Amino acid sequence: MRQNASAAPAVLALLLNATVWGLSWLPFKALAARGLHPLWTTAAVFTASLALLLWTQRGHVRQALADRRLWWLALAAGCTNVGFNWAVTVGDVVRVVLLFYLMPVWSVGLAWWLLGEAPTRMALLRLVLALAGVALVLGRPGMPWPVPESLSDWLALAAGASFALTNALLRRWRDTPSGARALAMFGGGAVTASAVALVATALGLTGAVPTPTSAWLPWLALLMAGFLASNLALQYGAARLPAQTTALIMLSEVVIASTAAVALGAARMEAATLLGGLLIVGAALLAVARR
Repeated sequence: MRQNASAAPAVLALLLNATVWGLSWLPFKALAARGLHPLWTTAAVFTASLALLLWTQRGHVRQALADRRLWWLALAAGCTNVGFNWAVTVGDVVRVVLLFYLMPVWSVGLAWWLLGEAPTRMALLRLVLALAGVALVLGRPGMPWPVPESLSDWLALAAGASFALTNALLRRWRDTPSGARALAMFGGGAVTASAVALVATALGLTGAVPTPTSAWLPWLALLMAGFLASNLALQYGAARLPAQTTALIMLSEVVIASTAAVALGAARMEAATLLGGLLIVGAALLAVARR
C-alpha cells in the first residue's frame, strides 16, 4: 500500500502532462486560423518560457550548458514539440494522436537499451492492452489504418519516437537538477523550433512571421503556462516511474483528445470509444499497481 501511495503523485503529474498535450491542439489551431504557423507559435512560446526560466533558474544555467548529456535531452524534447505541434495543427487530430502514441512501442526498446529495463511479460501484456484501447478509441468507420501518408503522419511518428527518448533520458539522468533539465528542454524547444521555422520558411513550406496582433496574446499565454506546468509534471513523474509505466500512463492523452473532439462536435461518443478508454485507463492502473 505504501508503494502504491508513493507512486500516486508521479501518476497524477503525468496525467497533468497528458491533459496539457491532449488539449494543446486547440490553441495551436486557433492561432493557425489567425495566421500564425505552429512552428512560429512553438518558437515564440518556448523562447518566452526559456526567458522566464533563465531568470528563475539562473543558478542552473552553467550546468545546463556544460553537461553534454543535457544537450541530448534538449534535442529530444525539441524534436518532440516541433513534430507534435506541427502535425496536430495541419493534420487530423485523431490520426496524429494515434501515430504519436505508437510511442510506447519505441519506449520498450529505449528503456531496455538506455535503462536496462528488460520488458516483462506483464509489461508486454499491458502494452498490448493499451494499444488495443488506442485502436478502439481512435478507430473510425472508413478511417484507414495509420500508415504514413502525409507530412503530418511522419511528423507524428517522429514526435512519438522523440517523446519516448525524452522519457527514457529523464529517467536515466534523474540525478541532474530539475532546473537544469527544464532549461535544457525549453532551450531545445526554442532553438529547434526557431531553426526548423527558418529552414521551412526558406524552403517555402511556411511563410514568415506575420505582424503580431492582440488576438494572439491569450492563446500564447495559455500555451506558455500549460507547457511550463506540463514540463515540470513530466520531469517529476518520468524520473520516478519506469519508462514503460510512463508511456502507458501518458496514453490517457488519447482519451482526453477524443473527449475534447466529442465535446466540440468533431466526433461522436460511441461504445468502442468508451471501451477503448477503459482499456487504456485499465492498462495505466495495472502499470502502477502492485502485482
